[in-house]
Amino acid sequence: MTRQDWPDLDWNAWRETAIGLQLRCQIVGKVRLALTPWLNHSWHVPFYLTARGWTTSAIPCGSRILQIDFDLIGDAVHFATSDGATRSIALAAGTIADFHGEVVSTLKALGAASDFDGGPSEMPGYPRFAEDREQRPYDAEAVRAFWRALIQVRRVFYQFRTGFLGKASPIHLFWGSFDLAATRFSGRVAPKHPGGMPGLPDDVACEAYSHEEASVGFWPGSDAFPHAAFYAYAYPEPTGYAVAPVEPEQAAWNSDMREFILPYAAVRAAPDPDAALLAFCQSTYDAAADLADWDRAALECPIGRPRVPRMV
Repeated sequence: MTRQDWPDLDWNAWRETAIGLQLRCQIVGKVRLALTPWLNHSWHVPFYLTARGWTTSAIPCGSRILQIDFDLIGDAVHFATSDGATRSIALAAGTIADFHGEVVSTLKALGAASDFDGGPSEMPGYPRFAEDREQRPYDAEAVRAFWRALIQVRRVFYQFRTGFLGKASPIHLFWGSFDLAATRFSGRVAPKHPGGMPGLPDDVACEAYSHEEASVGFWPGSDAFPHAAFYAYAYPEPTGYAVAPVEPEQAAWNSDMREFILPYAAVRAAPDPDAALLAFCQSTYDAAADLADWDRAALECPIGRPRVPRMV
């Protein structure tokens, strides 16, 4: 792939749309959260990319399945149940309160539970959904650019994931922090997380970080960090991790966030963006695994190739 496949992303240019999109995603995500039994590390709540946007995937709904899809090409959110019922809500400018009301009405029309949590997660300072009456724009082209960036990122993250035999997460789109993430686990229990993460209950944080891990991810930006960027961290953070050599050269340690940060713009501008991002994934993992003494010989394998079974 070339840099032309990686769209330009400017957080400040689409900030209002991005915040509104994240809040809408949280409303839908909390439907999945309310109806799905807990899975380790909150793996029951994220979205997954599709050919038109992203999806909740199958949500238990009594004896039925409920699925909710963000169609970013058609600018709509589609609801479907396994008994054939369908409903749609437009993705357009408006208030979060109105969107929340439409979701609740749609769930009731489909005979699905509608008593999900009504407040934002990991977004301190924002009102409850039903009370958020600020008019928000919807820049459909900016949303599609973000989604197309996610497609490229997921492709590289998935390639990286094939080189690991141990426990590894799917490529999740978390609606809380609005990041696409991939995590590897050493197989060992981690020290209890201290909690204290803004907008995230301590019991959720403790469960999410119950086992030793190394993660990479991507997010479009935020008010705290207004740039699209890749990140990598290890929990617990091994001694020397912050000063470990990582690639490419534009990657640097952020002491406030306790993560390695690589600007999206640097990957997009690289002669080979795929290679630059894969180098970031591999070098940050190498640092975490070596410094924490993971059993790398037992956990790793060559990167996968289409139609070629892994040699055993």
